[in-house]
Amino acid sequence: MSHTTMTYPLGDRNVNRLGYGAMQLAGPGVFGPVKDEARAIQVLRDAVAAGVNHIDTSDFYGPHETNQLINKALHPYPQDLCIVTKVGARRDAKGGWLPAMEPDALTQAVEDNLRHLGLDVIEVVNLRSMFQVFAPQEGSLEPQLAALLELKARGLIRHIGLSNVTPKQVADAQAMTPIVCVQNMYNLANRQDDALIDQLAEQQIAYVPFFPLGGFSPLQSTQLNEVAASLNATPMQIALAWLLRRSPNILLIPGTSSPAHLQENLASAQLTLSDEIMAKLNGI
Repeated sequence: MSHTTMTYPLGDRNVNRLGYGAMQLAGPGVFGPVKDEARAIQVLRDAVAAGVNHIDTSDFYGPHETNQLINKALHPYPQDLCIVTKVGARRDAKGGWLPAMEPDALTQAVEDNLRHLGLDVIEVVNLRSMFQVFAPQEGSLEPQLAALLELKARGLIRHIGLSNVTPKQVADAQAMTPIVCVQNMYNLANRQDDALIDQLAEQQIAYVPFFPLGGFSPLQSTQLNEVAASLNATPMQIALAWLLRRSPNILLIPGTSSPAHLQENLASAQLTLSDEIMAKLNGI
């Protein structure tokens, strides 16, 4: 099945389930400018030309670099393109990740995203919890959500999502406002959100796994390699195909700055994984 026919609701849009993550359009460590701007621009244009209509980004990628590249490559944007950003973090002078969850900081971040992307309104803004930088941690997100709801009332954002959150934080947020997506780390080797994914699927809420290929530590598995060899595919293509079959509400945002790697990622939607293969991969 082509990725262009596999769609799922995200806010007011039906997006193709295989999207694009702009994180890798920044420099090493998601900090500083990309090494080859022309190639990065070509990747963005190739992605949209291939049917990708969901791009995940943030103004703290770079910072500012990815949003400015998206603007330069794609503005004026296709009508069906859904750009999703996130707020709640900032970078220090060396590229470290710091919380920026104060209401004023969130407001400034949304305004910065709008300016750098060249938009009047952002379709979805994900609130990234930063109580712990690299993993969800309990804590109230009520002040932060209240700030985003004010921005929504002002017409600057259409929908609200969550990132790096616990199931309790999702439930608490839903008591305040509809949540259209949850973006947490999830892949073949990191499956702590299995129950949450199924719960969100029942509510028809999108789940967007970041680091679907393992992130800075790419997935390594004998079973993955064996399945890939049997299907004449790469291990990373199998990892993406597994996610697409894992649940219909999973939206993928693999990133790359390489046109060839982009096509490899998109081709993963053409793979058919049998029940036997799924069982083998589920045992990883």
